[in-house]
Amino acid sequence: MRRVTALLVASLPCLAQSFREDRLHGRQAYVLENGVVRLSALRGGGHLAEIRFLAGDPLKAINPMRVPHYSTIEPYQYSPKVHDALYGDGSHRWLSSGYMGHLLNFPWFGPPSEEEARQQLGNHGEAPIVEWKQFRPAEVTPRGVTLWYGADLPRTQFRVERVVRLGADAASVQVEESVENLAAYDRPINWVQHATFGPPFAAPGKNFLDLPATKGEVGGGRATNSLDSGSAIQWPEGASRDGRRVSLRPFQPAANSGTYYALLLDPTRAASYFTLYHSDYPVLIGYLFPTADHPWVGDWQENQSNTTRPWDGKAVARGIEFGTTPFPEGLRRSVERGRLFGVPTYRWISGRQRLTTRFTVFLAEIPPGFAGVEEVAVRKGIITIQERGSGRALRVRGPGSGSAP
Repeated sequence: MRRVTALLVASLPCLAQSFREDRLHGRQAYVLENGVVRLSALRGGGHLAEIRFLAGDPLKAINPMRVPHYSTIEPYQYSPKVHDALYGDGSHRWLSSGYMGHLLNFPWFGPPSEEEARQQLGNHGEAPIVEWKQFRPAEVTPRGVTLWYGADLPRTQFRVERVVRLGADAASVQVEESVENLAAYDRPINWVQHATFGPPFAAPGKNFLDLPATKGEVGGGRATNSLDSGSAIQWPEGASRDGRRVSLRPFQPAANSGTYYALLLDPTRAASYFTLYHSDYPVLIGYLFPTADHPWVGDWQENQSNTTRPWDGKAVARGIEFGTTPFPEGLRRSVERGRLFGVPTYRWISGRQRLTTRFTVFLAEIPPGFAGVEEVAVRKGIITIQERGSGRALRVRGPGSGSAP
């Protein structure tokens, strides 16, 4: 009934705006369009699996988000007897089965503890594997399209909700996200957005990251690391595995390698951003968000190094992960770590408390030879992207007037 209502509204005065329930790569999806961009949010896990221009040029219409090389399912329908053969039997199997694009890591970031794994809790928490349902009918008006969807997390006793707003004629989407503690007691959480990009947009040596970071540290633990494990970073430079100074802006080109490093954003900024582009495509994707809510950014790169199922040495991906926590080490270890560079590595939520944050996703068409991003700013609903070196500015209409990140 909701779907019929939304389509009828969309057919009246605002033909460019629409909402529908559809399928994306075999998955159930909520699809928002405004004539400029399309966003598809998956029912399984809530993932933002498609954010792209609606354009006749296939280079401009590329979807930057990761779509796995293997088939996925609705993760809330996972059956070990049926699906372990496809996705493995480790704690990542539930997430792997439905992983596509931008996912929410909540209430932890990284693997579960051994005790949690025995209770069939998996990597990156419960939020990315449960069913996300509309809790209010979608709205289509001349001002844009709005989706309200969310999920209960029965095992961890939380609720998560999102309000997704796609403004008329805007090349940007605003997401308001809330988490609610359904338990009566205070407890720690990891709350991290995992924006994952895949081929053909994500490619070693071809992707370039820009953001207002200060310093950081390379994660360790894997023999396939392309960078020097545990080494210090002064953005935008780090140390390669053989000790050479390298730029961290590009997707590291080493074959059969993995990379993870954590960065502390500039705490003096009210709002932070990151942008990512591919040198052969005319598309840049970026995110804007409040620095206080998301002090950390992790850059995860996978270049055919993971040979476990269902990765099978074939996966290429780059994930930019921003939130409360620098490393995907699990909730217990992030609490034990406590701080890095004097900044907390987890967050508290009080009993019955509801917390809310926002982020904005935007797309921009970039010219050939684009040199990267020096700064991103928002003023009066317009997102301005300043190019490195040249001072040229690209402007993107925000989700609406007053749409601060």
